[in-house]
Amino acid sequence: MTNASVESVDTSGAGVKAQVKKQDGSVVTLEADIVLSAVGVVANIENIGLEENGIKTEKGKIVVDAYQQTSVPGIYAIGDCSPGQALAHVASKEGINAAEHMAYNEKKINHLPDVMDYNNIPGCTYCSPEIASVGYTEKAAKEAGYEVKIGKFPFMASGKASAAGALEGFVKVIYDAKYGELLGCHMIGMNVTEFIVEAVVARKLETTAHEILNSSHPHPTMSEGLKEATAAAYGEAIDI
Repeated sequence: MTNASVESVDTSGAGVKAQVKKQDGSVVTLEADIVLSAVGVVANIENIGLEENGIKTEKGKIVVDAYQQTSVPGIYAIGDCSPGQALAHVASKEGINAAEHMAYNEKKINHLPDVMDYNNIPGCTYCSPEIASVGYTEKAAKEAGYEVKIGKFPFMASGKASAAGALEGFVKVIYDAKYGELLGCHMIGMNVTEFIVEAVVARKLETTAHEILNSSHPHPTMSEGLKEATAAAYGEAIDI
């Protein structure tokens, strides 16, 4: 249930009963053995000397520039305490960028690192089936002014998914209708967190649908779903 709110939780019995208000205003009762409340985390930046040293913060995060440098030159912040996505692979690249920027300032290297493109960070959810996505959603692409081509490929039509008994899920792609550039990719299914990187690299290279369609994808694999979804977006699907 999306855009719903938990109004109350009754734990007086053996299990729990939650009163949930749905998007349409109706209220339903959900019963379960336990309730898991995932409210997120906040950065632990208090009492570490930020204020004393004049390092700016905003909304519980340390303010940084494109190279992770704080408002005080020579002091950097990466990872969950900075405004980027709270993901390990984000923190890792931010750390590399910060180190390279330090080296550049100290004249140890002669190039600046590529700044982070936070719209090209893959998000992965390790549930069953897995969820992975990168880039624009269809709604966000339209709101950004793009005319889009949308393609979907259900894993029910995948030979590898059928052989593995993992028919749940699909691949959805969003392309710019004008230039064919890959704007976003969203997947649900077995091992999708392993091959979302194809879409990440494709977006980094400003790859078009033409190039995806003309790149041979091994069969049978789950990863060929990206090519099949692309074919569906352009009316060239022959396997669904």
